Amino acid sequence: AHCANTPPPPPPPRMPACSISLTTHPQFLCVCKTGILSVLQIQVIEDDRANKSSEPFTTGVKGQTPPLVTTNFQVKDQGNASPRFIRCTAYNIPCTADMAKQSQVPLAAVIKPLAMLPPDETRPYIVDHGEAGPIRCNRCKAYMCPYMQFIEGGRRFQCGFCSCVTDVPPHYFQHLDHTGKRVDCCDRPELSLGSYEFVATVDYCKNNKLPQPPSFIFFIDVSYNAVKSGMVNIVCQELKTLLDYLPRENPEADSVVRVGFVTYNKVLHFYNVKSSLAQPQMMVVSDVSDMFLPLLDGFLVDVNDSRMVIESLLDQIPEMFADTRETETVFGPVIQAGLEALKAADCAGKLFLFHSSLPIAEAPGKLKNREDKKLVGTDKEKSLFQPQSGFYSNLSKECVAQGCCVDLFLFPNQYVDVATLGVVPVSTGGSVYKYTYFQAEMDRERFLNDLRRDVQKPMGFDAVMRVRTSTGIRATDFFGSFFMSNTTDVELAGLDCDKTVAVEFRHDDKLSEDTGALMQCAVLYTSCSGQRRLRVHNMAVNCCSQLADLYRNCETDTIINFFSKYAYRSLLNTPTKTVRDTLVNQCAQILACYRKNCASPSSAGQLILPECMKLLPVYLNCVLKSDVLQPGADVSVDDRAYLRQLLSSMDVSESHVFFYPPSFCMTKHEQTWSLPMAVRNSEERLSKGGVYLLETGLYLFLWVGANAQQDNLLNVCVAFQTSLPELDNPFSQRLREIIDSFRSQRSRYMKLMVVKQEDKAELIFKHFLCEDKSACGGASYVDFLCHMHKEIRQLLS
Repeated sequence: AHCANTPPPPPPPRMPACSISLTTHPQFLCVCKTGILSVLQIQVIEDDRANKSSEPFTTGVKGQTPPLVTTNFQVKDQGNASPRFIRCTAYNIPCTADMAKQSQVPLAAVIKPLAMLPPDETRPYIVDHGEAGPIRCNRCKAYMCPYMQFIEGGRRFQCGFCSCVTDVPPHYFQHLDHTGKRVDCCDRPELSLGSYEFVATVDYCKNNKLPQPPSFIFFIDVSYNAVKSGMVNIVCQELKTLLDYLPRENPEADSVVRVGFVTYNKVLHFYNVKSSLAQPQMMVVSDVSDMFLPLLDGFLVDVNDSRMVIESLLDQIPEMFADTRETETVFGPVIQAGLEALKAADCAGKLFLFHSSLPIAEAPGKLKNREDKKLVGTDKEKSLFQPQSGFYSNLSKECVAQGCCVDLFLFPNQYVDVATLGVVPVSTGGSVYKYTYFQAEMDRERFLNDLRRDVQKPMGFDAVMRVRTSTGIRATDFFGSFFMSNTTDVELAGLDCDKTVAVEFRHDDKLSEDTGALMQCAVLYTSCSGQRRLRVHNMAVNCCSQLADLYRNCETDTIINFFSKYAYRSLLNTPTKTVRDTLVNQCAQILACYRKNCASPSSAGQLILPECMKLLPVYLNCVLKSDVLQPGADVSVDDRAYLRQLLSSMDVSESHVFFYPPSFCMTKHEQTWSLPMAVRNSEERLSKGGVYLLETGLYLFLWVGANAQQDNLLNVCVAFQTSLPELDNPFSQRLREIIDSFRSQRSRYMKLMVVKQEDKAELIFKHFLCEDKSACGGASYVDFLCHMHKEIRQLLS
């Protein structure tokens, strides 16, 4: 069923402000042949931009819902963490567990502890209390924050989380004003802001010893496939430049990060690049069954001291292996080698692995090809997402203990078992990048941009995160790229500015509307300069005894982010169909509960949605139709495992684009718009005479209609297919500016694909038109609305 251009019927009697009937707000609606009305996603986003982008979002008002992730806005920290750091599924939590269960709205927060802030916002202040260290509650160990209440003239404070009273250390004492606040409240970040950092003392360090600066080790696969694809040459040439851009806190100072280099196929080659050497020296370890580090002095070096030797090495590597015929590779021993190197240097760090094929060489961690599409759709499908053995899980545990983070760059021409190879990167807080059928000419730009950003981006090492809550709720489950050896501490060998951790909360007692609920996220980590720090984020939300208040203060994008992470993780143990059915059922229960308890009486034929959940059905349908939950015939097992791992630590803004790719009309005559005109994500919205840009978070598609005006730009675009020529005309310049702007907002460089209408490649483009019925059986938006409406009516009856 598709939308028809017929006017909406007259509105019925007005509904309460907190609800939306799909017949009362024509500006949000599209009338469909089925009689069901669909909410326009574009209009909801545009209205939020119009209403909330002009004024700064101040965090001092407890429980207020932030602007949507699609809205550009400025944040002023006035005591709660910025939504760039924490987004909640609900900003008004039910007072009781029974009420929460009745609504089925998940109670969760998606936390991005080291998020990058725009230039017009101040990064968290660093507070140094000297040898005494941060001030904490004696009982629950919560850190000093705006929720602590000072009493007895300022000599003691009562914890906002557990109500315990703690003495104020003499050096921290300050008098109170007539309102009961400390007179220095506004001068201390920890008393007035939602986010800040403490300098940690030696007590917060391993073995009570201050940490060494971190190290980066680059492992380059030099097997036949890696060399032939051009990957080895590109990596070596790029590293010579990248060494000038290693992370540093002071842009004017040199980076203190040390570097090391290893090449490998079925054996490992370590390189001594000590500054006193005239040429680098190679040491080969062929016994990969018992990995060890063959040299200590000269392996991890300062870039400035050893630059000449390093550049000589990077020039020689492509030549040394240019004629290789070795096709077998190892993988487990490579990570073991990096782990041993960091242990020997007594430091944390990151391993960069550039790998091309399934590790079938005889060695620990050897894998076999187990790709079997016959398992898709069966109860055994879950095995495709599980690692082949426990070897890499055990290795992950060792890496996390040392602070050894792993980033994996894959260049496969066939099955490589991403589900297994990705275990260590995902468990250590690292990332996986995948460039299938890598071709130097076509994929060089995307790979190099990903690599440059990955090396340079701000991150912390050897991190531990804990989430504390006020009495009545507690953190019960965690989702993301990390390791947990107990039920409370999230351990991350590395934590970069893109990674999020989703936390689910449950009631363990009643909550009070008067006091609300508090959460505090504290992350202990080592900075790139080697300083041990604590980053603290605080959030206060309201509590409610009425379901209407809950439904009035939810955030749909965050709910979808949480639902998708929960569903994708469930695939490890649950059949895909069961996971899909569970999602549909929970969504129906959320909307049925609202209809029953909050909406005014209305016809059973009406579909009633809460104001803040107008887009829940369209987004949930996108999750159900995603390649992980409903794969097409051309979606490989590796791609599904890769996307599942990718989403595990994705933030809300990126998951929004990932599931509902926005599309824009690139009309040549409009040179003055601040943003291109958005259109619905449906084939019928595409004009044969138009040009449209679609963003998926991983790719950009430029769709050129069959009757589009074929000037020089479009002719050359279609010829190039993956790049835009720089032509000296306003349309060309504007198009490139928009594409650059979209790319700058994403954590991964989006490859451009130019698609001409009616070409074979158009099938790939149509795969991302998520409001339409998909080729693999996924429902259209309208069909799903009808299905959801039926489910709700069944629950109510």
